[in-house]
Amino acid sequence: MNATPRWLTSEQKAAWESFIRMQEKLIGRLSRHVQADSGMSASDYTVLVKLTEADGGRMRFMDLAKLVEWEKSRMSHQVGRMAKRGLVAKEDCPDDGRGAFIVATAAGYKAIEDAAPMHVEHVRRLFIDALTSEELAALTRILNRVLAHVEKQPD
Repeated sequence: MNATPRWLTSEQKAAWESFIRMQEKLIGRLSRHVQADSGMSASDYTVLVKLTEADGGRMRFMDLAKLVEWEKSRMSHQVGRMAKRGLVAKEDCPDDGRGAFIVATAAGYKAIEDAAPMHVEHVRRLFIDALTSEELAALTRILNRVLAHVEKQPD
């Protein structure tokens, strides 16, 4: 038996479409800036940020994939490309023969250290500067509420 879809109201649809347009435009612009400024892809940047923020600059492969919400195959291809360029290295996990750690190399740290100041300036110009401190605080509360709701839902 098919349930009747719970269609969005015009207000809900407008909010959803505005969110999607903002996200696509913002991520697209930031991705192009990272590429132009540093030669790294947005995916390179994402992986290096997560690794360099982790204890010891290393994470288990599957933990990293889950953290950035990527499929195993996408993460595997990304890590392979980055390893060829010397940005990351793969290390065996001593307590799990099938597991692996992904580790930021010295070149990976240098790449993120060089790219981060320009990236944060673009984030500030394109996102932060558009909002008052009160709006930013409200948006943060709203986004955290949505994130908590999503995390409670089954995949």
